[in-house]
Amino acid sequence: MKYANIILGSYVNGYSIIQELSENGVPEIIVMDADKDVSAYSKKIRKFIRIGHSAESIFSVLKELSATYDTLILYPNQDIYVEYLCRIFPKIQDFCSVGFNPDNAIEYQDKMVQHKLCRKLGIPCPNVILINKVQDLNRLNVLSFPILIKPTKRDNLCTNVFRNLLLQNEKDVESNISNLSTYIEGGVSFIASEVIPGDGSNIYAYTGYRSKEGEILGEWIGKKLSQFPDDYGVFASASNQAPNIVLEQGQKLLHGMDLWGINEPEFKFDSRDGLFKLMEINLRPMMWHRVGALSGVPLNYIQYLQAVGRKIPDFKQEQNKKIHFIYLNHELINLFRRKHYFKFFKYNLFKGDKRIFALWDKKDLLPFFYGFIGIIKKYKRYRIRNKNANS
Repeated sequence: MKYANIILGSYVNGYSIIQELSENGVPEIIVMDADKDVSAYSKKIRKFIRIGHSAESIFSVLKELSATYDTLILYPNQDIYVEYLCRIFPKIQDFCSVGFNPDNAIEYQDKMVQHKLCRKLGIPCPNVILINKVQDLNRLNVLSFPILIKPTKRDNLCTNVFRNLLLQNEKDVESNISNLSTYIEGGVSFIASEVIPGDGSNIYAYTGYRSKEGEILGEWIGKKLSQFPDDYGVFASASNQAPNIVLEQGQKLLHGMDLWGINEPEFKFDSRDGLFKLMEINLRPMMWHRVGALSGVPLNYIQYLQAVGRKIPDFKQEQNKKIHFIYLNHELINLFRRKHYFKFFKYNLFKGDKRIFALWDKKDLLPFFYGFIGIIKKYKRYRIRNKNANS
């Protein structure tokens, strides 16, 4: 049998998958994406294939590759690619191996659905409301400020909708009503939730690989040390440290929702009642999933082993040594733009027992340097965003 490992998504998530697979001797790695990002420049891959912004474009490329390979093992690391693969699954199931449940993955990307199931399973979560009509904006007054608004589904390729919007008071609501209404009229729905107090270092995650048969084949827990561009953004640094309750709640969600493959429930610790409350569930490898492999649990490699029918070792996470996984681009922008950030920067870079930089591989330097060059564009976007927010 001839296998190819197809990584859908060429950003930091994708390069971490490349590193993990190549470290374990997995051959024939191909990266596909609608946009060419850092992973496309890796010398560890067979090739990069640019695809269109559609499910049919992916199907066309996969069908062509199936003439060369018996089985294509798929590793989507963006929500939109999970959705696209679900749509074309009946046409690719004979020659593709996917690591997710195609029967529920699209439905479960909806954050409102996630929170409803969370409550059903007895997992703590903040108060939330669904906003899918303009009139629903009037219901924001049932929540206490500050309020965090997120799209129920994050579709990076099809819309320019924001990832997070923080509303501190009624004035913020009034200034954002017009934009929110435009998005809603364009078909975007939102989930509004009461904000759990605390900074980005209070975010914890369980990441596990669950088989179709319901067995957890590998799992690890960790936490964010900081976020970018603020406390409601994405990862800047992370570690392999977390309490066992995060593992217990994560397992309960994977089993209760019948999730397959790699899934990551993310929780925030609420100091008011001592509970770890669900924020969202990523149904694919998130930006800092590299922490798992660095601490002894290579979930993407587990997916490969299962797909090719090889025995899966009993991987156990290392937590005795504190690992800090750092995306230097985000840390530097935080340092330049956030007041009093130096103490966090210093801790993240120097206080772990082991320090690993995202994208860094001295035998494969181009992804790191292309990513570092991109810091200029990201910094400019961040300044524009802040300027618009404060105007």
